[in-house]
Amino acid sequence: MNNQLARNEIKNPIERLAIFALAVLVAIMLASMTIRQFQVADPYVKSVLSLTGNPFQGSAIFQMNCAGCHTSVSDTQVGPNLHGVSERKSEFDLIRQVTSGQTPPMPQFQPSPQEMADLLKYLEQI
Repeated sequence: MNNQLARNEIKNPIERLAIFALAVLVAIMLASMTIRQFQVADPYVKSVLSLTGNPFQGSAIFQMNCAGCHTSVSDTQVGPNLHGVSERKSEFDLIRQVTSGQTPPMPQFQPSPQEMADLLKYLEQI
């Protein structure tokens, strides 16, 4: 009888920990889904994400607006190297980064939805 009581005392904290971990995981998943829905609800973002980008057009946009500070090859410019940036940042984060101007000295840039879709497609390739 004493053995059984000792096993239950050990088992209960483990069960509680497992239930707590599961609850935290579910809460994180729900929060992520809610944030994603809120982000995609923005009309500009929704419009950009509904379009198919052209990487060649995106390259031209990058050369005209971004290449002066960014490069995809080395870190010798003012801005960071953008090689693999789409693997590090979500499409929403990239759109926000480009359009917000909240990262000085990066200027605010307001491309049309198609231009932004093209730029995103180009950034996926570098």
